[in-house]
Amino acid sequence: MSVTTPAPVRAPAHTPAAPPRRRRRVRASTVVMTVGVTVATLVALLPLFIVLFTAFKPTSEVNAFPPTLLPDAWTTANFERIFSDLPFTRLIGNSFVFAGGVTLFAVSFDALAAYALARIDFRGRKLLLVAIVATLMIPFQATLVPVYQIVSDLGWVNSFAGLIAPRAADAFGIFFLRQFFVALPRDLDNAARIDGASEFRVFWQIILPNARPAVLTLAIFVFVNNWNDLLWPLVFTTDREMGTITSGLTQLTGPGGIVPYGVMMAGSLVAVVPLVFAFMLVQRKFIESIATTGLK
Repeated sequence: MSVTTPAPVRAPAHTPAAPPRRRRRVRASTVVMTVGVTVATLVALLPLFIVLFTAFKPTSEVNAFPPTLLPDAWTTANFERIFSDLPFTRLIGNSFVFAGGVTLFAVSFDALAAYALARIDFRGRKLLLVAIVATLMIPFQATLVPVYQIVSDLGWVNSFAGLIAPRAADAFGIFFLRQFFVALPRDLDNAARIDGASEFRVFWQIILPNARPAVLTLAIFVFVNNWNDLLWPLVFTTDREMGTITSGLTQLTGPGGIVPYGVMMAGSLVAVVPLVFAFMLVQRKFIESIATTGLK
């Protein structure tokens, strides 16, 4: 007689309970840092807010005391006045020609000079670099009178040639691009030379494509500096039709030094718009260049 052994009874599988979720604690330092960055950002943007809101204030509110940030009555009269009191469309065009022309020539000549200082071995290269960097210590106001005399002798006063030619190259741009070119591997241009590429072809097809972030960054620097410059176009142009936005806004000052601040802020706001769009177009390349360019 066979005895059947009963199968062992298995205990039901027990699923362990999930551990309770811990609430993520926010460190006090993170809170303090967030508050500090927010406050610093608002302080940095406060002048822009003042320009923005003042541009839409009527004259009575602009001159009121105590001043207010937000206008009680919004108006576009200030924007209408900059186009009626000034040849504002012509001034905008002059600014684009002046800043754009200087940017085009400066970036081209700076890149060529930087390439020679970074990739070509010749006697006196380091001495020449030191001399170029040393010119950065000389304020441009010290050379303004001699440069004006040269421009006047050439008959270039009140012309785009007189505005653009003296700024067709820049020591800072040469140094900036030279630092970026030095960081590029020399194997790139050496391989191109072995294949029979000329020096200019190496510069145009090898170096420049790899240095695009630095070139765009320099272009933004040069364009913004010349777009916002007041003294240079004010000295080299005496004709009302040849001024730029910044120099043209000074024509709004009335007798006795009365300044229509609302109109000035409206003009300044219009002048800022192209710069904002230009930076938005190249902001990624701009940050990339700042992060990768070092001193060597």
